[in-house]
Amino acid sequence: MKATINGEARELETGLTFAELLDQLGVSQSGIAVARNDQVLRRGALGEERIREGDRIEIIRAVAGG
Repeated sequence: MKATINGEARELETGLTFAELLDQLGVSQSGIAVARNDQVLRRGALGEERIREGDRIEIIRAVAGG
């Protein structure tokens, strides 16, 4: 299955949840937001929502500073 993650086309296994994707990428779920096709997902839904063919996924990390 193909999806785009932060602008990069990727081949992913079918049925992957967003939480599983973050684990595979080595990204902690704290301090981030995840959007699918311009819709921000609730943090509690990351383990339930499955990635679909053609999804555009953005993983946004909070950055402190000024």
